[in-house]
Amino acid sequence: MKYRSLILEKKEYVYLKRILNISGYVEDHETQKCLMLLAEELKSAHIVDNKDMPNDVIRFNSKVTVKFNNGLEKTVQLVIPIDRSVKENKISILTPMGSALIGYAKGDLIDWNFPNGKQQIRIIDVTQEEIFSDTDIVI
Repeated sequence: MKYRSLILEKKEYVYLKRILNISGYVEDHETQKCLMLLAEELKSAHIVDNKDMPNDVIRFNSKVTVKFNNGLEKTVQLVIPIDRSVKENKISILTPMGSALIGYAKGDLIDWNFPNGKQQIRIIDVTQEEIFSDTDIVI
Protein backbone atom coordinates (compact mmCIF):
# COMPACT_ATOMS: atom_id res chain seq x y z
CA MET A 1 0.00 0.00 0.00
CA LYS A 2 1.56 3.24 -1.19
CA TYR A 3 0.47 5.45 1.73
CA ARG A 4 0.34 2.71 4.44
CA SER A 5 -3.39 3.28 5.08
CA LEU A 6 -6.50 4.43 3.27
CA ILE A 7 -6.58 8.17 2.66
CA LEU A 8 -9.93 9.96 2.66
CA GLU A 9 -10.94 13.58 2.40
CA LYS A 10 -12.89 14.78 5.50
CA LYS A 11 -16.27 15.46 3.84
CA GLU A 12 -16.10 12.23 1.86
CA TYR A 13 -15.22 10.32 5.03
CA VAL A 14 -18.24 11.75 6.88
CA TYR A 15 -20.52 10.93 3.94
CA LEU A 16 -19.11 7.42 3.68
CA LYS A 17 -19.65 6.79 7.40
CA ARG A 18 -23.26 7.94 7.03
CA ILE A 19 -23.80 5.58 4.10
CA LEU A 20 -22.25 2.67 5.98
CA ASN A 21 -24.50 3.34 8.99
CA ILE A 22 -27.58 2.69 6.85
CA SER A 23 -26.05 0.01 4.64
CA GLY A 24 -27.20 -2.73 7.00
CA TYR A 25 -30.37 -2.62 4.93
CA VAL A 26 -28.56 -3.93 1.84
CA GLU A 27 -30.26 -7.21 1.02
CA ASP A 28 -27.30 -8.94 -0.63
CA HIS A 29 -25.29 -10.75 2.08
CA GLU A 30 -22.05 -10.68 0.06
CA THR A 31 -22.31 -6.92 -0.47
CA GLN A 32 -22.92 -6.48 3.27
CA LYS A 33 -19.70 -8.40 3.98
CA CYS A 34 -17.73 -6.09 1.63
CA LEU A 35 -19.17 -3.00 3.32
CA MET A 36 -18.33 -4.39 6.77
CA LEU A 37 -14.74 -4.92 5.62
CA LEU A 38 -14.63 -1.32 4.39
CA ALA A 39 -15.97 -0.11 7.77
CA GLU A 40 -13.09 -1.95 9.44
CA GLU A 41 -10.54 -0.36 7.09
CA LEU A 42 -11.96 3.10 7.85
CA LYS A 43 -10.97 2.71 11.51
CA SER A 44 -7.32 3.14 10.55
CA ALA A 45 -7.80 5.51 7.59
CA HIS A 46 -5.88 8.77 7.38
CA ILE A 47 -8.38 11.66 7.10
CA VAL A 48 -7.15 14.85 5.41
CA ASP A 49 -8.39 18.23 4.21
CA ASN A 50 -9.24 18.55 0.52
CA LYS A 51 -6.11 20.62 -0.13
CA ASP A 52 -3.95 17.78 1.25
CA MET A 53 -5.53 14.97 -0.81
CA PRO A 54 -2.98 13.29 -3.10
CA ASN A 55 -4.13 13.28 -6.75
CA ASP A 56 -3.46 9.57 -7.14
CA VAL A 57 -5.85 8.47 -4.36
CA ILE A 58 -9.28 7.10 -5.29
CA ARG A 59 -12.13 9.22 -4.03
CA PHE A 60 -15.70 9.97 -5.08
CA ASN A 61 -15.88 10.76 -8.82
CA SER A 62 -12.38 9.39 -9.52
CA LYS A 63 -11.91 7.45 -12.75
CA VAL A 64 -9.93 4.31 -12.02
CA THR A 65 -8.30 1.74 -14.27
CA VAL A 66 -7.81 -1.61 -12.57
CA LYS A 67 -6.26 -4.86 -13.67
CA PHE A 68 -7.57 -8.14 -12.29
CA ASN A 69 -5.37 -11.15 -11.57
CA ASN A 70 -6.83 -12.82 -14.71
CA GLY A 71 -5.37 -10.01 -16.87
CA LEU A 72 -8.65 -8.16 -17.52
CA GLU A 73 -8.39 -4.35 -17.39
CA LYS A 74 -11.39 -2.15 -16.71
CA THR A 75 -11.94 1.59 -16.20
CA VAL A 76 -14.73 2.71 -13.88
CA GLN A 77 -15.77 5.88 -12.11
CA LEU A 78 -16.51 5.66 -8.37
CA VAL A 79 -19.67 7.61 -7.51
CA ILE A 80 -22.27 8.13 -4.81
CA PRO A 81 -25.14 5.63 -5.04
CA ILE A 82 -27.63 7.93 -6.81
CA ASP A 83 -25.15 8.58 -9.66
CA ARG A 84 -24.43 4.94 -10.53
CA SER A 85 -24.81 3.96 -14.19
CA VAL A 86 -23.82 0.62 -15.69
CA LYS A 87 -23.93 2.14 -19.19
CA GLU A 88 -21.42 4.83 -18.22
CA ASN A 89 -19.21 2.52 -16.09
CA LYS A 90 -20.09 4.50 -12.96
CA ILE A 91 -20.04 2.24 -9.91
CA SER A 92 -21.51 3.02 -6.52
CA ILE A 93 -19.44 3.05 -3.37
CA LEU A 94 -22.01 0.52 -2.10
CA THR A 95 -20.91 -2.14 -4.60
CA PRO A 96 -18.21 -4.67 -3.72
CA MET A 97 -15.85 -3.08 -6.28
CA GLY A 98 -16.58 0.46 -5.05
CA SER A 99 -15.98 -0.47 -1.42
CA ALA A 100 -12.72 -2.18 -2.43
CA LEU A 101 -11.30 0.86 -4.25
CA ILE A 102 -12.04 3.91 -2.09
CA GLY A 103 -8.97 5.40 -0.42
CA TYR A 104 -6.37 3.34 -2.29
CA ALA A 105 -3.81 4.87 -4.66
CA LYS A 106 -2.33 4.30 -8.11
CA GLY A 107 0.01 1.31 -7.99
CA ASP A 108 -1.66 -0.32 -4.97
CA LEU A 109 -2.43 -4.03 -5.03
CA ILE A 110 -5.68 -4.97 -3.28
CA ASP A 111 -6.80 -8.40 -2.09
CA TRP A 112 -10.56 -8.27 -1.67
CA ASN A 113 -13.31 -10.81 -1.03
CA PHE A 114 -15.76 -10.23 -3.86
CA PRO A 115 -19.07 -12.13 -4.12
CA ASN A 116 -17.45 -14.56 -6.60
CA GLY A 117 -14.43 -15.15 -4.34
CA LYS A 118 -11.17 -13.52 -3.37
CA GLN A 119 -9.61 -11.43 -6.13
CA GLN A 120 -6.43 -9.45 -6.44
CA ILE A 121 -6.62 -6.17 -8.33
CA ARG A 122 -3.92 -3.65 -9.18
CA ILE A 123 -4.75 0.03 -9.54
CA ILE A 124 -3.21 1.03 -12.88
CA ASP A 125 -4.36 4.64 -13.08
CA VAL A 126 -6.40 7.22 -11.16
CA THR A 127 -7.68 10.49 -12.62
CA GLN A 128 -9.72 13.04 -10.74
CA GLU A 129 -12.93 14.30 -12.25
CA GLU A 130 -15.15 16.84 -10.50
CA ILE A 131 -14.56 17.09 -6.76
CA PHE A 132 -17.27 15.74 -4.47
CA SER A 133 -19.07 18.51 -2.56
CA ASP A 134 -21.60 18.81 0.25
CA THR A 135 -24.31 19.57 -2.29
CA ASP A 136 -23.82 16.10 -3.79
CA ILE A 137 -25.05 14.46 -0.61
CA VAL A 138 -28.23 12.48 -1.16
CA ILE A 139 -28.91 9.35 0.83
